[in-house]
Amino acid sequence: MTGAHSGGCRVDQRTAARPSRPTPRGAAAASGPVPTIFGSHPHHTTSSRRHDSLTSNSSIRHRNSSLLSVTRVEAEEVLPSSWFDDQLADTYRRLRMPRGLLERLAGIRERRGWAGGSSFDDGAARAGRAALEQAGVAPEQIGLLINGSVTRDNFEPAVAVGIHHALGLPRHALNFDMTNACLGFVNGITVASSMIDAGAIDYALIVCGEDPSPWHETALRMLNRPDSTRDEVLTQFATLTLGSGAAAAVIGRADRHPEGHRILGSVSRAGTEHKDLCIGGDAGQGMATDATGLLTHGLKLVTDAWEEAHREGWDWTDMDAYVTHQISTSHTNAIVDAVGIDRDRIPLTFPYWGNVAAAALPMTLALQAETLEPGQRVLCMGVGSGLNTGLMEIAW
Repeated sequence: MTGAHSGGCRVDQRTAARPSRPTPRGAAAASGPVPTIFGSHPHHTTSSRRHDSLTSNSSIRHRNSSLLSVTRVEAEEVLPSSWFDDQLADTYRRLRMPRGLLERLAGIRERRGWAGGSSFDDGAARAGRAALEQAGVAPEQIGLLINGSVTRDNFEPAVAVGIHHALGLPRHALNFDMTNACLGFVNGITVASSMIDAGAIDYALIVCGEDPSPWHETALRMLNRPDSTRDEVLTQFATLTLGSGAAAAVIGRADRHPEGHRILGSVSRAGTEHKDLCIGGDAGQGMATDATGLLTHGLKLVTDAWEEAHREGWDWTDMDAYVTHQISTSHTNAIVDAVGIDRDRIPLTFPYWGNVAAAALPMTLALQAETLEPGQRVLCMGVGSGLNTGLMEIAW
């Protein structure tokens, strides 16, 4: 994704209707400090990474990191899926394809776009400012800023530098982008938590802002050519599910913040043989996606990570909330069926926000946080093109 919302799409300014959120169920409070682990098994206690041919997961347990705040910024304009149907009406007629595919197949009624004068990096800065305020942490206390967004206006400098400047962060605060498709924000939390565990920093700010509007415009131009094909419609389908938004989180030392939400650890797994299933170029090139391949291989990657994590000693079968990357109805149904989790414990935001790339999971977590209670357990289930997955447990 590149650039800010260009205003080329007609939007509905009304407030989006939202489905009811599930009420999390109670659970026992998490136990005390857990040692940091880099490597393949929970019993590893060194800070160096170890390879073990018996497992394909990377497992990390954090000993002193907590989530102090998580915030979201919803882009101002509502862009209904029916608007895309209107723009593609002639193409659908020519190819004998029905209207309403985005809502019927993906379950996405609408997504958001930035209003004139707003942009993805403005949104990330607004989310970051709100996260600092919510956490009660001053800008000068931040030792690390990570921007996890896919969207960028230019190859350099990093998006993070503009957000660092906008928030008035100190000169000593390390700042950089961490891009890993839709998994960037989750990866950022892992890196920040590890640096806090190591004693390198006391506080970190993770931010993310997304704006897919240039890809929307490229996809519409491509599909409205007189020679566009059904296959091209399917290749661009995922592009039209994307939405705009921003999120931020403050991570701090658990021993200084007993009120914080303990980040217990995470499991990650790579499936990079599938690197060509979703490729996004600049605004002119757009994004091409093998949606069926992503669903099939992404689901296997997540379930393999899940099953191996349980053999390693993790237990995620009865979490109070499962905050997943927000893609579509079919993806949600597939993960529910594959690992046997309670559908009512999965908050859904894609029907009204669409797939907000790396901001989708933290925005959903920020919404779910409004109903979470101390002692409840949350599993963040991230996945990104490449393919990579990350499963992170937080004790609320």
